Amino acid sequence: MFGQAQAFSGFSVDDLDAARRFYGEKLGLRVEEAGQGDMRLLTLRLGGGANVLVYPKETHTPASFTILNFPVDDIDAAVAELERRGVTLERYTGFDHDEKGVVRGGDGDGPAAIAWFTDPAGNVLSVIQES
Repeated sequence: MFGQAQAFSGFSVDDLDAARRFYGEKLGLRVEEAGQGDMRLLTLRLGGGANVLVYPKETHTPASFTILNFPVDDIDAAVAELERRGVTLERYTGFDHDEKGVVRGGDGDGPAAIAWFTDPAGNVLSVIQES
């Protein structure tokens, strides 16, 4: 039934203007805004034609899991660029982060490397290198 549908994901934020600046300026994504007043929405235009809807919610609670993963070819370069743009990496208990804040795996059961950060609303994002 949904096999041919172009599904999309969405998540909430507490400040749509801060989200627009973060995703557009800090992460360099194409961000489109639509609507007016309480009905304003952002659409993040990602590679491969994927779209993610971002909507304001007064009672927003940050997701307790990673909502967006950004695959990269070189995680060290991606982390350096995020830091240059003022993005701070998160360090989570139970993971062995290196001095850059990257968790390196490479055992074949998961990504070769991953680093997490949050948007202004506290939602968790990551850069991930598969091999």
